[in-house]
This record gives sequence, C-alpha cells and structure tokens, in this order.
Amino acid sequence: MTVPSAYIIVFVLAFSLALILVPVSGRLARRLGVVAKAGGRRLSEGDLRGVPKLGGIVIFGSFVVTVLVAQALPVPRQDPYEVVRLIGLLLGAVLMFAVGIVDDLFDLKPVWQFVGQSVAAGIAIAFQIFIEFFNNPLTGQQTDPWPYAVTVTLTFLWIVGMTNTVNWLDGLDGLASGVAFIAGTMLFINSAFQVTPPQTSVSLLPLALMGTSLGFLLFNFYPARIFMGGGAYLLGYILATLSIIGGAKMATILLVMGLPLLDAVWQAVNRVAHGKSPFFGDRGHIHFRLLDMGFSQRSIVTTYYFFCAFFGVLTLVIESQLYKFVAFGVMALLVVLGFVVLLRLERQRAG
Repeated sequence: MTVPSAYIIVFVLAFSLALILVPVSGRLARRLGVVAKAGGRRLSEGDLRGVPKLGGIVIFGSFVVTVLVAQALPVPRQDPYEVVRLIGLLLGAVLMFAVGIVDDLFDLKPVWQFVGQSVAAGIAIAFQIFIEFFNNPLTGQQTDPWPYAVTVTLTFLWIVGMTNTVNWLDGLDGLASGVAFIAGTMLFINSAFQVTPPQTSVSLLPLALMGTSLGFLLFNFYPARIFMGGGAYLLGYILATLSIIGGAKMATILLVMGLPLLDAVWQAVNRVAHGKSPFFGDRGHIHFRLLDMGFSQRSIVTTYYFFCAFFGVLTLVIESQLYKFVAFGVMALLVVLGFVVLLRLERQRAG
C-alpha cells in the first residue's frame, strides 16, 4: 500500500463515520432529552432551538475507529513507543468521552470535571505522552531532557489547559470544531511533509482528527444541527496529546491556538481574582463578548478561522525557531491589543 493511499483511507473513513454518526447521535440526544437549553452563558440561537448536544459520540466514534484502522495499515513506523502512546491516547480518550457524556446528562460540577481531566492527563503521562524538551528559539537546538518532575508538571498543565481551552472555545456554532480542523491540518502537514524523515504513521492521527472535525463541522456550522456538548473535553484532550506524540510540536499548536489559549488564561485569572473557580463558565470569553456586541456568529467564527490558520501556516513556512518565537510574540501582542480595544468598546456602550 502506498502512503497516499493510506492517507486517503484514513481521511475518508473518519469523515464518513462522522457523517453517519451525526444523525444517530442527534436522534439519541432528543430521545434522552439531552438538548441545549437557554440559560446562564448559553443564550445563542441554537440554545433557544434546543439543538441536540451529544456530539461527543460523533467525535469519539469516528476518531477512535479510524485510529484503530490506521494502526493496521502497512505504513512506515519509526517510534518504538508508538503502540504504548496510542494505548495511552485511547484510554485517556475513553475517560474524557465518559466525563463529557456524564456532564451532558447530569451537568457535572467544575471540580469533578477537573478530576476527570487530571486522571486523563495522568494516563497520558503514564503511557509515555509527555513533553521532554523544546527547541530553544535563540539557538535552534533542542534543550536537554528536563527532570521528570518538571516534565510531568508541564505535560499535566498542557493537557488540562488545552482540554479546558477547547471546551471554553465551544461557545458558537462551528467554532471549536473548525479550529480543531485547522490545528489537525497543521499537525498533519508537519508530521507528513515537514520533518525528515516523515513521521508517516504518526501523521495518520491528526489526519483522523481532520476527517472527524470536518464531518462534524458540516452539521455544527451556523445554524448548527448538533452541538459538541461534553465532546469538547475529548476534542481538547486529543489536540493536547497529538501535539506531543511523535515529538513535541508546541510551536505549531501555540500559534494555531494562541488566541483561544490566551483568552482562556485571561478568563481563568479573572475568575480567580473575583473569587470564582477558574473552571466556572461565563460569557467573558472574546467570542461571547463579540456576540453580545452585535456581531454575527458567522463573522466571529470565520475571523477566528482566518486568525488561527494564518499563524498556523507561519509555523510551516518559517524554519527559524527564533522567527517562530517572534511570530508568537506578535500574535500575543495582537490578542492583547484586541482585548484592550474590546474592553474600551464595552465601557463606551455601557456608559
């Protein structure tokens, strides 16, 4: 089997499974009464229409089945720990899927969401999915391996942070699924074409995410016919672990997810400062603020797509680690300036 054939099989399978599972998940959600309900921070049109929100079934079923099939394909494999890491990825995915389903059914408290995320991160670390080093932007060389305690701490924070970032990003139709597709695309291109030698078997994982996300996005884009619900935890966990497997691709994800990550950090700090749990959901996120100011869902979502894709492409065309670091700095500055402008506009409207 040729490598391009394997790529086609994986993408088409993931995409097709997502298309098949969306109506199945939608019917099950309506039968169980697991539909969106307006209230709290959920005030979008889809919440008022009672859109089914068991989208986690689609993401889990499509991604996991495709990854298992991909493992059976005869493609070049280089990582001796590939099977170990795959088991860790799947076990953690099962747990995050279960946490998401329970949250959809019973509305878990933030503390129990955090417990589930922490255990999933622990599973990933136990199965060799951890950040051992990074490329020094000043020298372009890899740092020496860190002490195990540092490795575990950084990896834990990365996985839990990304999981919550994607969950909080899932506030508008098609936002989280579309950004996940963009991130998966960048990870696939990097593994399949940017590194030498190509990480062919590893690249099948983000390719499965691409097919899954795109198939789901066709039903999730405005006006959404299905919501991700607790499946956003699973999607965040998958993105976090895929950015580590096969060699840390932190620069890629940091630039693609820079806007949502900085927004998540800002909101978490702001909540703690006001005596709330950092995992407490509210309408303080940028996409909610823009929506409340009168911008349409489609305009906000497509702007996010462009912003994330633009900086993601920079990671592919820029070879210098220093220039990538500079690009991240520019992106962070743009986001901060955006925060400032947005806050001033809100104060003017309130005044």
